[in-house]
Amino acid sequence: MSAQRETCQKHESWTDDLPLCQMCGVGTAPNCVYGPDGKGTQSHTNEDGHLGFRGEDGCFLYGVFNGYDGSRVANFASQCLTAELLLGQLNSSHTDNDVRRILTQAFDVVEKSYFETIGDALAEKADLSNYLLPHNENVSFHHSSQNQKFQERLKELEQEVSGGATAVVALILNNKLYIANVGSNRALLCKSSSDGQNQVLQIGRPHSTDNDEELQRLAALGVDSARVRQAGQIAGQSSTRRLGDYRVKFNYNEIDLLSAAKTRPVIAEPEIHGSQSLDSVTGFLLLMSEGLINALESAHGPEQANQEIVAMVAAELAQAASLEAAAQSVVDRVKRVHHDVYVSGRQRATYCSRHEDMTLLIRTLNYVLADGALTPTQGGRIYPVSVPYSNSQSTSKTSVTLSLVMPSQGTLTNGTNTASTLEEGTPTPGQSPTATLQSTNTQTQSSSSSSGDGSLFRQRGSQAAQPDETGRVPPYVDFSQFYRLWGSDHSDGQSTQGGLGPQ
Repeated sequence: MSAQRETCQKHESWTDDLPLCQMCGVGTAPNCVYGPDGKGTQSHTNEDGHLGFRGEDGCFLYGVFNGYDGSRVANFASQCLTAELLLGQLNSSHTDNDVRRILTQAFDVVEKSYFETIGDALAEKADLSNYLLPHNENVSFHHSSQNQKFQERLKELEQEVSGGATAVVALILNNKLYIANVGSNRALLCKSSSDGQNQVLQIGRPHSTDNDEELQRLAALGVDSARVRQAGQIAGQSSTRRLGDYRVKFNYNEIDLLSAAKTRPVIAEPEIHGSQSLDSVTGFLLLMSEGLINALESAHGPEQANQEIVAMVAAELAQAASLEAAAQSVVDRVKRVHHDVYVSGRQRATYCSRHEDMTLLIRTLNYVLADGALTPTQGGRIYPVSVPYSNSQSTSKTSVTLSLVMPSQGTLTNGTNTASTLEEGTPTPGQSPTATLQSTNTQTQSSSSSSGDGSLFRQRGSQAAQPDETGRVPPYVDFSQFYRLWGSDHSDGQSTQGGLGPQ
């Protein structure tokens, strides 16, 4: 065993004793490919990775890793980065420049250490490849069985050394936030103000083939950036920065798109943002894998994806028993949204035939997780109501729970806050409930566990309720749980007569 491999095992054992951070939660879902009947199958094992540790001296480290062609690089990076950052390298005396330098060095160590672990396999692979070249006169074609064994060994080696990962890492030191990004994962910071308004900040841009700054960097190396943009991928991935992936690091001159590069074009150097002070900040930080982002954008378009995911998280945090449960509920919901759009057969269904592994990490910031807690979005309590729903693809009936975020102050009249204006926050026929949730400036919001394609509010055909002689339809929304919770929260021990609910 090489000395570097021994060191990596030490990294893993050293970080085993680090305490997990209790202020973060992670949700995951494996990749899925849908068949014509809408049923999904997993095409490969989950290749994502994540970390969330509490170090010494007020230092916290979080990360989400999007692996591909195996989980080897993602797993290695999560272990090695932790060892390079939380074993005494950082302390409260470090300046912003010190932290950025240490973060950059840590990624460089991860990259070099990983390739050292596969160095022997790469050398053996190169020797076998050279031996099996058709024009190699030293090859005896009388030994076909031996050549077959060499081919099989070559495939084993390729599987051992292939693969890479992208990473988004968050470091909190001295209550200041630093984000280090390599690739096309995403970091969002959600900050709420005293008036209940939300500020959603995407920290950094993805290193992808449609990033103008990355294309300029490639062009400066001699790469035809227009061709890269048109292709949309480099060696099967959209990212222009990656950890691992020996093909684009050592054999880039054999890749058509990169063959003109003067030096290594796909790099593992992180783009570092920060510091950003977290003093007096209330809200949460989100780290998301590319698979989660792409699934939501495929289903609903990229325009409001950030606001939509933040609204989902805010809604779940207001009613979940734990951060882990909230994160998992959001991932499950995105997965359901993606699937529902596919089976709907509507315009965006063609973009939703499959999704990759999904990972979401939520880290709260001065945020109290408790039943009835104020949401960062609105400063209000979520109350459930139940709406009967019949899927157009099925004759079975079910119900869908809508979450009404009610304002914490103000007098309610007919279910609205008299101190505010609803603006665009009220669902109208054909409008997506999720689109309502995206609007972060309203005082009353509605979220739905449906796909958000508006089907909840469309006519139900022959099953639609018929109006009576007064033009009214029988009530079909069950507000009983809503009335009960609202009454218990606002009764102050007195009778709830005259309050909300049927009189």
